[in-house]
Amino acid sequence: MDKDFTLDLTDEAATLALGNHLAGIMAPNLTIYLHGDLGAGKTTLVRGLLHGLGFVGRVKSPTYTIVEPYEITRGGDPPLNLYHFDLYRFNDEDEWESAGFRDYFNARSVCLIEWPEKAAHILPVPDIDIQLALSGSGRRVTISPHTAHAKKCLQKFNANLFKVTQ
Repeated sequence: MDKDFTLDLTDEAATLALGNHLAGIMAPNLTIYLHGDLGAGKTTLVRGLLHGLGFVGRVKSPTYTIVEPYEITRGGDPPLNLYHFDLYRFNDEDEWESAGFRDYFNARSVCLIEWPEKAAHILPVPDIDIQLALSGSGRRVTISPHTAHAKKCLQKFNANLFKVTQ
């Protein structure tokens, strides 16, 4: 996929299912921004993604902790370090540096960031932007790739989605 991709999601179950499908494209060295108003489904999408990766525990919003780390074991592959950031309450650049958050963005990890605009000047450029918006009783999601790595991952997503929708 070289361009934006938009889907209408009818309910929470559809948002979880989308996250589950996105799990199939997760590869190390991805930075994904999650945009949307409060209640748009950002954490729900992350929950579906984590469950799609095989995580069976509770997925909580990192609103107060800023980041929730997850180590995902996938067969014989090295563990995937996934970091779920929620920057809604973020307001101190010094906190970012002193907590070592910059170190989480590396070739072995996936970083999912809710409210990235709160720290746009210190975050790395995203590989993928995911915009969630309320649309009637459901949600509209737009996925935008920005790097060659993201485009390669999202081509795999399209193939998986096509199989599911037939």
